[in-house]
Amino acid sequence: MSSLNQVPSQATSQAPSPASGASPTTTRLACAVSALTLAAVGGTLLAPGAVPDAQAAPAAANKALNVAASKKGSPYQWGATGPYRFDCSGLTLYSYKKAGKSLPRTAQAQYNKTRSIPSSSRRKGDLVFFHGRGGVYHVGIYAGNNKIWHAPKTGSWVKLDRIWSRSVSYGRVR
Repeated sequence: MSSLNQVPSQATSQAPSPASGASPTTTRLACAVSALTLAAVGGTLLAPGAVPDAQAAPAAANKALNVAASKKGSPYQWGATGPYRFDCSGLTLYSYKKAGKSLPRTAQAQYNKTRSIPSSSRRKGDLVFFHGRGGVYHVGIYAGNNKIWHAPKTGSWVKLDRIWSRSVSYGRVR
C-alpha cells in the first residue's frame, strides 16, 4: 500500500508475516490498517480467547459474586452489613463494596438505584429482587442456573438457593 488512506480490498485478509519476506514494519502497518478498517465499518476487534461484553460478566459483578460466595455460612442478622453477619441487602452492599461499587443500604433502595434488565439478559453478579405487596422485600446476587447467593432470614445463614418465586426482577449495578 502506498498510502494510509487506501482501504484494503478485504478487511479479513491476513497481514503478511515476517516469514513471507515482509518487514516487521510492513506487517505492523498492515495489521493497524486492518484494525482501523474494522473499526471504521463498526466491527469488533477481540483478542484471542476474549468474549463479547454481552457474554462476559463485568469484573465488578464477578468479584461481588465471589465475595458473596466466600461468605457462605455467615449467620443472618437483621441490619448487619458484614463482615461476619449479614442481612440480605447487607450482603449485596458488602459484596459490591469489596468489588469497588457503592450501593444504598436497603433492598428497595438498591432496586431503585440499579438498571432494570429483563430475565433473558441476566448475568452472574446481577441483583435479584423479590417483590411483594409492599415493594421489594428481599435481594440476592445471581449465581447462574436460576440460583442466588443470599442471606435469607433470622436463624439462617448466607447460602446458595434456587430462586423460589416468579415475582422477581433483575438489576445491574452500574
